[in-house]
Amino acid sequence: MPPKIPHTTRRLFLGSSASAAVLAGLPIRAQTPAEPDISLEDYTPEFLDAAEWAFILAATARIIPSEGEGPGALETRVPVFIDRQLAGDFGAAVDLYMEGPFVADADPFLGTQSPLTPAEVYRQAIPAFDAWCERTQGAGFGALAPEVQDAALQALADGETDLAPELRDFWALLLQNTKEGYFADPMYGGNAGMQSWIYIGFPGARANFLEWVGRDEVYPMGPVNIAGERA
Repeated sequence: MPPKIPHTTRRLFLGSSASAAVLAGLPIRAQTPAEPDISLEDYTPEFLDAAEWAFILAATARIIPSEGEGPGALETRVPVFIDRQLAGDFGAAVDLYMEGPFVADADPFLGTQSPLTPAEVYRQAIPAFDAWCERTQGAGFGALAPEVQDAALQALADGETDLAPELRDFWALLLQNTKEGYFADPMYGGNAGMQSWIYIGFPGARANFLEWVGRDEVYPMGPVNIAGERA
């Protein structure tokens, strides 16, 4: 079953600190580090065009909203992470097995069945989903009220939109990349200021903190990123 979009707390959605730490260590390739202090307004996308960028801003803002406890996707610059990944090896599927045959109606647990690279999935799925929103909701995704956007994303997650079979994994990809951008090291463009690590109490790339494993106390030191910068 596709994952449901949560409507409770951010901590419930993002999971425990342990699962967050696993996400933070995913081997995700980037091209060059993004400037840590550049704002979303000043960032020039490398892959996404203006309409795609607007969609990513709106969609990630609903997946990890700004309201509530902890930083949201926009505060942590998740859209920058997604754009940079799509512009690089991940978007081109350099490390993915892309040989056929592809069985469009295969069980989702058998893995992706699309001949499209992640970049191609985003490029084709965003306008297709936006068109579905216009037909069913009367406006493109970005122009919808937040609660309607949530319902539209839930329909996408439940497979209730009319996306082509080769785009059926778009929701899972978008959700995965949003989480990765939230938790990955800031060198990849997201998790600006290590805000998500601070929020969940993750120590980051510290060389050794084994003496704290199993203790009841909260780890007292702030996170450190791969570049050695402290939050």
